[in-house]
Amino acid sequence: MADEALFQFLHSELIQYIYKSGGSGETENGKRVTKLETMGFRVGQGLIERFTKETPRFKDELDIMKFICKDFWTCLFKKQIDNLRTNHQGIYVLQDNSFRLLSQLSAGKQYLEHAPKYLAFTCGLVRGGLSDLGVKSVVTAEVAGMPACKTLWQGCS
Repeated sequence: MADEALFQFLHSELIQYIYKSGGSGETENGKRVTKLETMGFRVGQGLIERFTKETPRFKDELDIMKFICKDFWTCLFKKQIDNLRTNHQGIYVLQDNSFRLLSQLSAGKQYLEHAPKYLAFTCGLVRGGLSDLGVKSVVTAEVAGMPACKTLWQGCS
């Protein structure tokens, strides 16, 4: 319980620190989101190295995604992904109906514009983990209603 609160607090402080430094504007906001995503990428690489040290090799991308949804997500957020969907052509949609990093924000529509900065680090975590497993990908996230979050993963050839 304490480690979960510490992670949420660290994540919140990281976002505040990144967003307080520098100027304002659309390009600055994009740079900040990229910086958070890059930080998450490196952390995701390191975590996957630790988590898969004793794990046998994965057979295919679907096995990798099942590992991300069950084991990786559980280690990070103390719950599995609520739904994993695929079109069997390299696109996966991971849905978390009560995403912990968004649960601290109010559920009002006015806060939806702030959601991308709270999801950038997590997108980086997933992309970094996949990268370390040998899967090049593009990971994006969207929020239609708080605190639910959909993460779209698309493999790159």
